Amino acid sequence: MDTPIVRPVWRRRRTLIGAGALVAVLSTLGLAAAVLGEAKSSVRVPAQNVTLESVKPGVFHDFVVLRAAATPKDVIYLDALEGGQVQEVLAQAGDMVAQGQPLLRFRNTELELEVLDREGRLVESITQLQSYEKQLEDTRVANEKSIAQIEYDIIRLQRTAARRDVLAAKGWISRDQFDQVHDELDHNRRLLPLQTVANGEQETLRRRQIPQIRSELATLQESLKVTRAKLDNLVVRAPVAGRLTDVDIKPGEIRNRGQRLGQIVADTGFKLQAPIDEYYLDRVRQGQTGVVTIENREVPVRVTRVDPQVKNATFQVDLAFEGAMPRGLLPGQALEGRLTLGGDRPALILPAGGFLERTGGDWVMVVDGNGGHADRRRIKIGRRSIEQVEILGGLKAGERVITSDYTGFEKVDRVVLAK
Repeated sequence: MDTPIVRPVWRRRRTLIGAGALVAVLSTLGLAAAVLGEAKSSVRVPAQNVTLESVKPGVFHDFVVLRAAATPKDVIYLDALEGGQVQEVLAQAGDMVAQGQPLLRFRNTELELEVLDREGRLVESITQLQSYEKQLEDTRVANEKSIAQIEYDIIRLQRTAARRDVLAAKGWISRDQFDQVHDELDHNRRLLPLQTVANGEQETLRRRQIPQIRSELATLQESLKVTRAKLDNLVVRAPVAGRLTDVDIKPGEIRNRGQRLGQIVADTGFKLQAPIDEYYLDRVRQGQTGVVTIENREVPVRVTRVDPQVKNATFQVDLAFEGAMPRGLLPGQALEGRLTLGGDRPALILPAGGFLERTGGDWVMVVDGNGGHADRRRIKIGRRSIEQVEILGGLKAGERVITSDYTGFEKVDRVVLAK
């Protein structure tokens, strides 16, 4: 009897069809994943469009580049203390002026009338106080005269009484004559202590009032001086010697109180102002030194002020020249130099480049051995300057890195360098 032949499972038609379909699906998915993965994680760029630099041991020069501008050390602004109509312009922009020199004259009729009225009232008040002070002094003199008169009368009557006592004893004068002189003497003796007490009280009052009167007089005199000075303010004078700038005023113009009229650049020299990248904010300190180049020679400078406010990704520093001020420096003149932040020291160094703006030094694209592509790698950096970056980890000496701009590299893991 024949034995039926059973076909193996793996050779059955249904199994073969299912396996083929599975292989096709897996192949399709693998190809799609490869294509999509390649599109998401890599980008192809011409090799000549990127800059490659090698990581090398060397000396890190810790400085920041300065691009400073010369500005006057002292600038004095001119404002209208009292406004009005411009009557006369006595100096023009660019003129050298001396301290106290008249620059501008205003006309202000309303102010003149106001000053005259206030001045009249102040003078009236001063006159009244002076009159009262004179009355107190006249009273003091009159009281002293009264005391002197009483004392004189007492002495005179004592002498008369002594002579009449002798005459009365001999009966040569009447009783009325005797009593009259003694009554006057007794009256003056009683009057003297009363007048003395009254004089003392008035003197105490006078001494208390005189300082008050003089204090009020001084205040009124100062107010009078200030009032008169308001008219003097119609003439604008140079507060310091220097060069007059930013003045554009014509006769007949109306300028209000407090309005800016111009400025004077005092002849006290120049300082330098330089913007520095905010990355160095915690490393720049007052007193640090550097150099700027003027006419092909290096001139030492020192940081005098650090403004920590960041604007447009930079902060401002002021620098002063060490030693004598360079000659021929002009306002606004641009100067280049460097500011020393620390000492030089051996380090693993990568040349600085545009990649820092995109990565902040957190990662770089490292080129493989044959130069066909560059892969993303996290690194750790230390100090950096305009020329160098100190590598603390993630890179080895001899490795090459793309250091040019990383625009378009932010979301890729590999850069394919097309030949």
